[in-house]
Amino acid sequence: MSKPTLSIVIGSTRPGRVGPKFAAWFRSRAIDHGGFDVELVDLAQLKLPFLDEPKHPRLHQYVHQHTIDWGHTVERSDAFVFVTPEYNFGYSAVLKNAIDYLSQEWADKAVGFLSYGGVAAGTRAVQQLKQVVTALKMIPVAESVNLPFFTQFIDDSGTVRPSDEMTRSADAMLDELARITALVRPKVPVANESGILV
Repeated sequence: MSKPTLSIVIGSTRPGRVGPKFAAWFRSRAIDHGGFDVELVDLAQLKLPFLDEPKHPRLHQYVHQHTIDWGHTVERSDAFVFVTPEYNFGYSAVLKNAIDYLSQEWADKAVGFLSYGGVAAGTRAVQQLKQVVTALKMIPVAESVNLPFFTQFIDDSGTVRPSDEMTRSADAMLDELARITALVRPKVPVANESGILV
């Protein structure tokens, strides 16, 4: 059987953002975990305009290539981790926009959260995101990685230096994402080099 695909989505596009640093660290952790094929998705590179599709996403009748491409990315993914800062007790507009572009592509997929912020560690953003992803029939896992006063985890060279708790939280979230994904998204058998289904 092939591995499910985990997409790690960087939910901030602001200049000077630290999301890519934490996403890169988590990607490395997810690769070491071994339960997924891991893909990194940077909304800053995706450059989706503010939602510009004339028809509701649930109809799946997209007219713009950027929507079609984004839809393919989400459709081929079996699980997600959203890496999100907290802006004014909420999450970023670019992340909401990226989520709202699509509908059925999100359904029946597990989602976890790596959040960062000040004293609240981005958890208020995560609580809002859970309402949104649940409306899209995603399955948010309880395990998460929440980083308070996030600069303490980044050294002078810009490298993420995880705490033991941060590492344990990441591993627990990956375990739960893998467990839920195995239940709700069993993979179609694939052929090996000899053409035999495995």
